Amino acid sequence: MFTVFLRVSKSDSLANHSHSGVSADACRYSRRRWAVCYIVCRDIHGQFYDLCNIFDKKGFPSQDKQYLFNGDFVDRGSFSVETIFTLFALKCACPLWIHLARGNHESRSLNEVHGFENRGGATEGKAHVLNRKIIVLHGGLFSRDGVTLSDIKSIQRFCQPPKRGLMRDLLWSDPQDSPGRSRSTRGEDIIFFDLLVRSHELKDKGYEISHNGKFITVFSAPNYCDRENNKGAFIVFKAPQMEPDIQTFSVVRHPYRMWSQWPIAD
Repeated sequence: MFTVFLRVSKSDSLANHSHSGVSADACRYSRRRWAVCYIVCRDIHGQFYDLCNIFDKKGFPSQDKQYLFNGDFVDRGSFSVETIFTLFALKCACPLWIHLARGNHESRSLNEVHGFENRGGATEGKAHVLNRKIIVLHGGLFSRDGVTLSDIKSIQRFCQPPKRGLMRDLLWSDPQDSPGRSRSTRGEDIIFFDLLVRSHELKDKGYEISHNGKFITVFSAPNYCDRENNKGAFIVFKAPQMEPDIQTFSVVRHPYRMWSQWPIAD
């Protein structure tokens, strides 16, 4: 476990500095430096002590061990401020070794509902590609066929999510068991990756593998909202094979704060 001390007067400066790093880093999938090891986590949702537990287990980011946090950093959990500023501080300290992706809770509408309306601007990346083999999105696939990496890169990220379109699909879509996509005839379609990793859904085991092993959902908030009794999970990918090593963990003890009684469906 570690402790972060931050003066309130310095919080805006830290947020702005981290946003600059995220903006420079976002969607550089074509120029991403290859790492020996990637650790993909998602949906921390303000569970600060579980975030610390991940670092206790796997260590801090480094050149050979990079972290990707795949959205939904705040809301629901009692320690959203501690969580987001820890991630901001790490982004400032080692901007090339920690990557922050946007989730559906990185939006003004949901932050206002869940009491985090002063969260910083939306600058996080939309998608990440790891070693040209794995694509990591928050939600999943799109409502139309033939979406390419160029299409994803062209999405305007400095705005609130629209009610429809590629950004909405990227942040909110969920997988289904039945076939729903066909091979694209143009560009570098997402179908050519070995694996798609996504988030956005609670899973009792902390993860779920579907579509013949080509699709993994991972959820990193154990005992979600202190009432779901689920495991948390993260995925470790080691080069050059980049085979997914899914590691699960249980909730750790933490100070009690009264949870907001929000529905958890989204």
